[in-house]
Amino acid sequence: MFIDSHAHIQINQFQHDQEEVLKRANQAEVTTILIVGFDLETSISAIALSEKHDNLFATVGLHPHNAKDLTPDTLKIFHQLIKHEKVIAFGEIGLDYYRNLSPKDVQIDAFEKQLDIAEDNNLPIIIHNRDAYMDILPILEARRGKVTGVLHCFTGDVELMRRSLQIGFHIGIGGIVTFPNAKKMQTVAKVVPLEKLLIETDCPWLTPQFQRGKRNEPAYVVAVAKKIAELRKTCTQAIAEITTKNFNALFDIKKRNPNY
Repeated sequence: MFIDSHAHIQINQFQHDQEEVLKRANQAEVTTILIVGFDLETSISAIALSEKHDNLFATVGLHPHNAKDLTPDTLKIFHQLIKHEKVIAFGEIGLDYYRNLSPKDVQIDAFEKQLDIAEDNNLPIIIHNRDAYMDILPILEARRGKVTGVLHCFTGDVELMRRSLQIGFHIGIGGIVTFPNAKKMQTVAKVVPLEKLLIETDCPWLTPQFQRGKRNEPAYVVAVAKKIAELRKTCTQAIAEITTKNFNALFDIKKRNPNY
């Protein structure tokens, strides 16, 4: 059984075949999908979709691209949304210095305010990072022991991975690891402690190599697991089992959803 720990199947790219996508995931033995919000609209729609299926869960949060749109009212709504039984994490939140669609100081302020909510409510966090490790890691280090979560779509090197692990975070690996030229990512996949590994698609983006150029979807998380297994000289089932165990432990699924 596989878990896609980061998907965006609530957005428009899936509006015409959402149920078919879920069926293909089930056929591929992807038993659980975490639907990740990145603004108020997608957070609400992630919850709405998760309500329709026992094996879907949701997150809420504001992406750094949209940090300039964070208002006190938005924060109040997030406070309400996290009370929903299907919401198991806060995110994706973080910093993005590649596109800088919001000013850096505004991104940092929005990040800190959302971290406060996660910390106060003991929610794991899903971190978006692009070209911002040197700011993100000190912020998280200052909260060591108070927040935990996953650095999703990790693209750093082994040194940054180890620093992230020291803070207590998991490492999310997606389709990039299957790209032939992704040597740095493949090195990380070889050495990351198995107990800190999660697999993801980040669909509809970052499609694995075998379908590159097409829309990504949760069924393709199997290709990520296969590549990691190949790199670590183990079997795909072993990667499926450990990442499922890690997901359930990090997000405390049984406690939040006793019937799961």
